[in-house]
Amino acid sequence: MRIISIDDDFDAWRTAALDALAQGLAPESIDWRTAQAEPALFNEAAPQQDAPDAPRIRVSRELSALLKDAAHFRDERRWSFLYRVLWRWAQGDRSAASAADEDGARLYKMAKAVRRAQHDMIAYVRFRQRDAALGAPEYVAWYEPDHDVLAWGAEHFAARMGRSTWLIATPDGAAMFDGARLQLERRRALASEHAVDTPDAAEGLWMTYYRSIFNPARLNESALEQHMPVRFWKGLPEGALIPQMVSAARGGARRVAQASSVGALGGKAVQVDAHEAQPERDAPTSLDSCRRCDLWRHATQAVPGAGPSGARIMLLGEQPGDQEDLKGEPFVGPAGQLLDEAMRRAGVPREQVYLTNAVKHFKWEPRGKRRLHKTPAQQEVDACSYWLEQELHDVGAPVIVTLGATALAALFGRRATLSAHIGRVVMYKDRQVVATYHPSYALRQNDEAARERTVAAIVEALEEARRLSGG
Repeated sequence: MRIISIDDDFDAWRTAALDALAQGLAPESIDWRTAQAEPALFNEAAPQQDAPDAPRIRVSRELSALLKDAAHFRDERRWSFLYRVLWRWAQGDRSAASAADEDGARLYKMAKAVRRAQHDMIAYVRFRQRDAALGAPEYVAWYEPDHDVLAWGAEHFAARMGRSTWLIATPDGAAMFDGARLQLERRRALASEHAVDTPDAAEGLWMTYYRSIFNPARLNESALEQHMPVRFWKGLPEGALIPQMVSAARGGARRVAQASSVGALGGKAVQVDAHEAQPERDAPTSLDSCRRCDLWRHATQAVPGAGPSGARIMLLGEQPGDQEDLKGEPFVGPAGQLLDEAMRRAGVPREQVYLTNAVKHFKWEPRGKRRLHKTPAQQEVDACSYWLEQELHDVGAPVIVTLGATALAALFGRRATLSAHIGRVVMYKDRQVVATYHPSYALRQNDEAARERTVAAIVEALEEARRLSGG
């Protein structure tokens, strides 16, 4: 058994591995061992001796990248494993670099884990600014990487933090940048989490901001822990807040979202006339403040209509969908895209019509991680009629196209059926109404022919509306 002792880094292994290949040493005949020198912290590195010319072996660019990344995977046997892959390749066995091969699959898995650790280091290292009176470094951080990515992360921060001086300490070593030169120390236990636990005045401002943007009604715990793993929380200033806010959300804050904190904000006193200080009891002052039904409690925001006030055609849908709820604009999701296509085919430009919905808040039910549309009840449609009547008055479009049964019922009541109105032009007060399907109905069709028939019916209704409007 041949013992090969190397420094614990890729370049040292590569030189030794190429030399072993030149000697024809099989993987099972080598015992790979690592030896680390322990100089004083951040001393000048000893000059490197010129190594003899190593034999060359051609490997693919992909395999070279995999070997370099996998070399940072924390496993005492990684050097012997990487040599086995390189040996197989040198012997002409190209399957060693294939994800379908046992060794290849392991290599890909190791490289992927290291790349994830590199991403995590960029995302979760938090520097704290030290008191200037203490001198360099200006910023310090404690981080516990899953794999040996300290050198990679240090180079990233050195390129992005200008001439600031900083220190990143880990359980296995540290990196220090003096504003011009980066130094690495690989000894264990050189620093501890407590050694960099220095107060930072900016953290108070950050914590206040983090609390203010947290919305318990939108909390998805599994997604939170997937994108911000719990093991990193202790290194983040906001990490101490997260369990408290999650607990509060479970205890009922999810139902009221940010309403209590927003309502508690102080306001400026304004002197007004006593008569003007008495608003109509049943009339909210704005759509955003509407509480005529309970749909506002679970929606992100109210979605008003959009379009020119002088539009000749009004398109009236049912309610906002998931994307409309998030963006605050009507018909911007999949149904809106299909409607755009129907309007294009009918020769009705979107910018010339007024688009709105009978109900202004998104009604939904949870289904896993998704929010699925739920049809509004008639009482919710009736409650929102206040806003629809206001739009009808303000816009004054002589032709209305109702999209779906809910929109039709918003004008004519619950007894009005879509089947009885499609293909007919009926009057609503002084407006002409053309009824057709909602674009989402076409999206739900599994049969392509049925879907096209539905879209064609929508196009036909839009063409009729254009004719009636004189367009």
